[in-house]
Amino acid sequence: MNRFILLLIVVALAITPAASFSATYAIDPDHSSIQFKVRHLMVSNVKGVFGKVSGTIDLNDQDIAKSKTSVSIETASINTGVTKRDEHLRSADFFDVAKYPQMTFSSRKVHRTGANTLALTGDLTIRGITREVVLDVEGPTAEVKDPWGNFRRGASATTRINRKDFGLAWNKAMETGGVVVGDEVTISLEVEMIRK
Repeated sequence: MNRFILLLIVVALAITPAASFSATYAIDPDHSSIQFKVRHLMVSNVKGVFGKVSGTIDLNDQDIAKSKTSVSIETASINTGVTKRDEHLRSADFFDVAKYPQMTFSSRKVHRTGANTLALTGDLTIRGITREVVLDVEGPTAEVKDPWGNFRRGASATTRINRKDFGLAWNKAMETGGVVVGDEVTISLEVEMIRK
């Protein structure tokens, strides 16, 4: 009997840590955002944000390659702080939000690049066009418990895309040379997630 109890304890100790390393999290839309930056008139950067983001992240800290991410962003939530420009960005010249209300990211693989950094590869879909992108991720952070009893983690990520690869091709040439909008877009993500 004593040997049987000892065996149960050993098995429990072996299983419990593995279980604690894997959890599913929902992205907190109130504390997450997607920022972007693009050259304007070849002389400065325009910055903006997509304020409505949602999704699910399955994290496996013990075997990070088993982790999965699925994110959806409402294209109409774009905000650069200038109403006229935002209306243009929502039009068919750019995101065409009436036809393509969502852009999405779905991970395909992930691996560690450092003690607290990851490379997250996945499919980014904008205007119905899907391209592979690689996100450089900082995090995820250790889990904390907020005052309302929720278990939270966070992560930051960056990547660069060519907007023309996704059909965001509108532009105008300038008399002095160059164009109104640069092709390369820098994307930064700030994500806070709640354990389900």
